[in-house]
Amino acid sequence: MSVHPSPLSRVVLVVEDEPLLRMVAVDFLEDEGFTVLEAATAEEALPILESRSDIGVLFTDVNMPGKIDGLTLATHVAERWPHIRLVVTSGRQGLTNEELPDDGQFVEKPYRQRQLVDAIANAA
Repeated sequence: MSVHPSPLSRVVLVVEDEPLLRMVAVDFLEDEGFTVLEAATAEEALPILESRSDIGVLFTDVNMPGKIDGLTLATHVAERWPHIRLVVTSGRQGLTNEELPDDGQFVEKPYRQRQLVDAIANAA
């Protein structure tokens, strides 16, 4: 059973520094009909966010290399692009949805395809 994303949430930006985990997330989402963009760090994600107006969901890991972690990225996105829904993941720290900006959704690693897709759908 496939989730039919709304037009706004059809494009998802996946920000994950681990290439294998990023590939898995991209495959999961593309299998469900989403258009997926990829970035390995928050710094790499920012120019993508600035250059595209069709991104509906940001899916980001919390712990990433660089000056900006995923939670800071999610907060920045909530402030600058309030139309973008947020889904945050981590295998190191558990968060609740209430701890995330802008009614974001938390998905704990390791996650299954259905968990990720449901979080994206619930965030949208």
